[in-house]
Amino acid sequence: MNRLASATSPYLQQHADNPVDWWEWGPEAFAEAKRRDVPLLISVGYSACHWCHVMAHESFEDPAIAEVVNRLTVPVKVDREERPDVDAVYMAATQATTGQGGWPMTVFATPDGEPFYCGTYFRKGDFVQLVEAVGKAWAGQREEVLAQGRAIVEAVRPGTSASGDVSAGLLGAGVSKLRAGYDDVNGGFGTAPKFPPSMVLLFLLRHHERTGSIEALEMARHTCEQMARGGMYDQLAGGFARYSVDAQWTVPHFEKMLYDNALLLRAYTQLWKITGDPLAARVARETAAFMVRDFVTPEGGFAAAFDADTDGVEGLTYAWTPQQLTDVLGEEDGAWAADLFRVTAAGTFEHGTSVLQLSRDVDDSPSPRLAGIKARLLAARDERPQPGRDDKLVAAWNGLAITALCEFGAIFGDEAALAAATRAGDLLARLHMTEDGRVLRVSRDGVAGTPKGVLEDYGCLAEAFCALHQVTAGGRWLTAARSLLDTALAQFGDGDGGYFDTAADGDALVVRPRDPADNASPAGVTALAGALTTYTALSGETAYREAAEKALATTALLIGNHPRFGGWAAAVAEAQLTGPWEVAVAGGGPLELAAWRTAPGGSVVVSGAPDAEGVPLLADRPLVDGAAAAYTCKGFVCERPVTDAASLTQIFGRA
Repeated sequence: MNRLASATSPYLQQHADNPVDWWEWGPEAFAEAKRRDVPLLISVGYSACHWCHVMAHESFEDPAIAEVVNRLTVPVKVDREERPDVDAVYMAATQATTGQGGWPMTVFATPDGEPFYCGTYFRKGDFVQLVEAVGKAWAGQREEVLAQGRAIVEAVRPGTSASGDVSAGLLGAGVSKLRAGYDDVNGGFGTAPKFPPSMVLLFLLRHHERTGSIEALEMARHTCEQMARGGMYDQLAGGFARYSVDAQWTVPHFEKMLYDNALLLRAYTQLWKITGDPLAARVARETAAFMVRDFVTPEGGFAAAFDADTDGVEGLTYAWTPQQLTDVLGEEDGAWAADLFRVTAAGTFEHGTSVLQLSRDVDDSPSPRLAGIKARLLAARDERPQPGRDDKLVAAWNGLAITALCEFGAIFGDEAALAAATRAGDLLARLHMTEDGRVLRVSRDGVAGTPKGVLEDYGCLAEAFCALHQVTAGGRWLTAARSLLDTALAQFGDGDGGYFDTAADGDALVVRPRDPADNASPAGVTALAGALTTYTALSGETAYREAAEKALATTALLIGNHPRFGGWAAAVAEAQLTGPWEVAVAGGGPLELAAWRTAPGGSVVVSGAPDAEGVPLLADRPLVDGAAAAYTCKGFVCERPVTDAASLTQIFGRA
């Protein structure tokens, strides 16, 4: 066992028995590289990454290769989910020098951390030759190597924030640009591999609500339908895989990530709220159930991911042959299921196996036969070897999950989802927040790790606490959200309205990273802008709205030119242009459900006793003639209170 045996990261522990003498990221590794006068080999990956596993098996488990690595470098293994700040710096360098990025990421750096050679996956023979070449260059061409490191650092050093006007016109232009790149046949954007555009979907749905754009709604609806019918969606257990390796959503990359499922749960929930689409309702319910059933840890939080591989084989748990269906279901039901789920003799995946897809609509008239077949197949699948679960808790991703389950639970009236969200919120507030308002990025088995939270942790967790404030009418959640926002404003701002992704007193890196673009989850600056917008609507404290608008202004060029990577910025902007609506339901009851189901996306809804302690929206909001009453405001302009759902719907309909 090497020194990773004591690491808290499941990914690092996967490498604890490598012959490579791995170090964790930290000053000790840098000091060792300086003492030995050798470069660092920085290897970045994550536990659910298929090609990370391949490179580990091919190279890091080979004693001969390990001898070369240990002799010529100080090898450092980094979990990108635990240290997104480190990952961001070296991913920028990798993309700048190679034109592409991805994981595993392989970077050679000076003992001061300056990257001078970057890449991703290397085959076994190529990798050992590369290490030897780097060792030779370090020994014989030191000045050239150091100069290249300095040049790369300067190339990836972030500039100042550029601000622009995030206007209705800009958002409309963003929709037009999305339409130009839309896949009319399969839904989504671009070609293979195709990722679920979850934040873009939320933007399109909010844009439709504000403007009535059928074009925006149809792009969102069609994409959601195509994803849900494809192999990327788990047709038996619910929930989504990370991405599709093809443009048709047929074959997934089988890892399942918490953030994808949280964001897609919000998208399908909002789609159902707008359209009443039964497919959207089914997918939302199944995804929420999957999250609550399979992602929840014994401590009450949400695990990070499920592995892409099972026993080293990708898709082993999930793929089927016609004969396997028959073995479980019998001849008649097996043939029926093979036709429904597109399981063919040739196969749609590897070795004659198929990933389950949905060949026809089953939502308008769901059958008991189908429910029974799915239950039997799932029971049989559960008997197979299962993929590993990365059970660390990531603060930002738990925030996304809490917000999604709060929205889903409130709109669908699902108490189990609300209870799971509240338990997770209690855990995050207790375990991941320090007394001085700081966030710890990860925990595992009830113990928080040492990495400090990055900006996305503050933004996503503050948004989650605002969501819990809404569904519980608990004042403590709003207080916790404010604490996070105050710390973020003080520690991450650049003085020009923009934000870095690491705190001012965070770990020193060769550059201080910041990126306004969404990746698989919202960018830190837009996660913060969204939380500031929501908090303002709940509290009435306008200084936070001003900070949100300044932060959002730094994303204007992204929304206008590259809206696929500015979806969450655009969604937050839609909420700001809409108001957002502030809805206080004094007395609760059926009027609360009506408010959640009719208020536009991005609105805030709080229901409870009039003048509930710590709930600003309910202050001075009495019952009307003894009946529950809904008070609606936006932009400091309020409507008269109403006591029935029809009147409430009319208010939003004429906005």
